Amino acid sequence: MVSAPRLSVIIPAWNEAEWLPRTLAATQQALASIQHTSEIIVVDNASTDATARIAQQAGCRVVFEPERRISRARNAGAEIANGDYLLFVDADTWPDADLIRATLDALDSGTVCGGGARVAFDHLTHRIYRWGAAAWNALSARLGLAAGCYVFCTREAFEAVGGFSERVYAGEEVFLSRAMARWGHHHEQRFQMLETPVMTSGRKADWFGPAQHILVVLQALLLPWSLRSRRLAWFWYTRPKG
Repeated sequence: MVSAPRLSVIIPAWNEAEWLPRTLAATQQALASIQHTSEIIVVDNASTDATARIAQQAGCRVVFEPERRISRARNAGAEIANGDYLLFVDADTWPDADLIRATLDALDSGTVCGGGARVAFDHLTHRIYRWGAAAWNALSARLGLAAGCYVFCTREAFEAVGGFSERVYAGEEVFLSRAMARWGHHHEQRFQMLETPVMTSGRKADWFGPAQHILVVLQALLLPWSLRSRRLAWFWYTRPKG
């Protein structure tokens, strides 16, 4: 009899046929080095390409979420997950064995309800982006805010806070981080940011210019209510054609 997985890795994906194979390969290689049983769930978020087929061929569980809303996709994966621990990884992100082990060590300690990791980008073409990445990592460590490309937690904490907020189209990882920190405080646990970095794609630096990035940051800081609008959250749902 096969035991239930201890760790469920959930990868939301919309038209990620180009990037998903590398992410799955990296994740599977990292999971092969750990003692815990695990599973990978790919959430096909209304893709029109071969995303679902690629995931199935790689041996992953696949669930379909028809509404293009990242929080709904993440929650759909969590809903069918069997693990005691949940790990959310973006489809253009490549966790390694050291990071997976650090994640499991934190969760196994019993003192951590969830957390994230410092973000390293595979390339950033402009110094403004490099400054922005450094600023985010500093802010993330200080305030305990996980980047959406890598978020981990116990199932207990996730369910207790209601999962990712489906009221927003973006920034759901920030709301989850704050909710889990509050929950953890009342249960003698903490939301921990790991020093071990996660490597992710800098593709948005290729897709959008510095001015657009600055505008989006100001929007999120000054007009957080705008994240409830799909139209105003265009940055997270737009890709260049061709």
